Amino acid sequence: MAVFEDRVEAGRELGKRLRPLRDQDVVVLGLPRGGVPVAHEVAQILDAPLDVIVVRKLGAPSQPELAMGAIGEEGARVLDERTLQYFGVTDAQLERIESRERAVLEARTARFREGRERVDLTGRTALIVDDGIATGSTARVACRIARQLGAARVVLAVPVAPQEALGRVVEADDVVCLATPAHFTAVGHHYRDFTATEDDEVVALLDAARRRHRAALPGPPGPRRTGRAHPVDADVRIPAGGAQLEAHLHLPDPGAGVVVFAHGSGSSRHSPRNQYVASVLQHAGLGTLLLDLLTPDEEADRANVFDIGLLAERLLLATAWLREQPGSAASPIGYFGASTGAGAALWAAAEPGAPVAAVVSRGGRPDLAGERLRDVRAPTLLIVGSEDVEVLGRNRWAQESMRCPTRLAVVEGATHLFEEPGMLAEAAGLAGDWFLRHLHPGGERGDGTSR
Repeated sequence: MAVFEDRVEAGRELGKRLRPLRDQDVVVLGLPRGGVPVAHEVAQILDAPLDVIVVRKLGAPSQPELAMGAIGEEGARVLDERTLQYFGVTDAQLERIESRERAVLEARTARFREGRERVDLTGRTALIVDDGIATGSTARVACRIARQLGAARVVLAVPVAPQEALGRVVEADDVVCLATPAHFTAVGHHYRDFTATEDDEVVALLDAARRRHRAALPGPPGPRRTGRAHPVDADVRIPAGGAQLEAHLHLPDPGAGVVVFAHGSGSSRHSPRNQYVASVLQHAGLGTLLLDLLTPDEEADRANVFDIGLLAERLLLATAWLREQPGSAASPIGYFGASTGAGAALWAAAEPGAPVAAVVSRGGRPDLAGERLRDVRAPTLLIVGSEDVEVLGRNRWAQESMRCPTRLAVVEGATHLFEEPGMLAEAAGLAGDWFLRHLHPGGERGDGTSR
């Protein structure tokens, strides 16, 4: 049975399978919410624009998790007559359920379309991506919508699905699926991490994809701007000894404060949570460097995830690289760490002369910096969920060990991944306030005195 680590890994594997489409006129369309992180990875590999098609499942009255049909934008609807008959669903019941779900669909569509024009599908290949399908109802609706919007060809691509469900998607010209297990129970059973994707994460991924795709498009000829550098929003590679670290740099203005993201496991720059937090900081006018501290080969060795010295060394090398770039040579630097990356951020911040003005840890392991915590001078904010009991205890110990200005912010009701509705947004807001306070020219210095 195929099992994916998370939606990011599933998207990368799916993108590899879809590489033959790279040179075609493709628009990648994610099905919110869980399909968008998968589609985001596919769009990057194909160097294609990313958009969404919003659909809603119509759940059976007595078993809402079981789809008896689905609805979507442009009035599209698909019904499963066998399920309707089995549950004896009346026309009145169907109308009430559809009316309720249509209201949710319209609200979510407005949220995802806010400030964004729909990508034109006329004459193009619509590549519809989800994190998996069970019955095929939502996939069929999405295919119908793409066709209504003018797509010349419709391709459905998913990491996992039962073979019989794929056979029902007659609306697609082609279907690509990585795994079709004989004993399929639920999509989530094929992921180790199937954490719910929040609306804010979807918006952050759409924004990131739009910025990336615009940056790749050739601009019209014209006079060069003078007096200031262009804003930077680009993938970069940072030399780190014998390794090359993949990263994405966003710098709105020369000299703007830059927050460097540190995460020990997983791909930091592709993490939907990190991208969401980065989008909040960017909207506040800060720069961000989403950084993978380990190469894919290094990441495969679990011991490297807990090699805090190695991670901290990589973080300092990335900071030195930032200092060498014309637009960020004078930028105040902050570190945002999660998981073991928080320990690495504080280890690096403890180095004599480390140019770090502020540190934020989200659900992190600052205790892994050990005795070095006493040498950290940068103001440090520790954000922990109230339900993340063990990590909360480790953060309290770390705070007691530190001598610099520190604050422990406990987000009520949040667990380790801040996956509950609104919890990640609250954590991102706390981080943004902290960095604005300490990276802004009028903020405080690491020793608590004013600038």
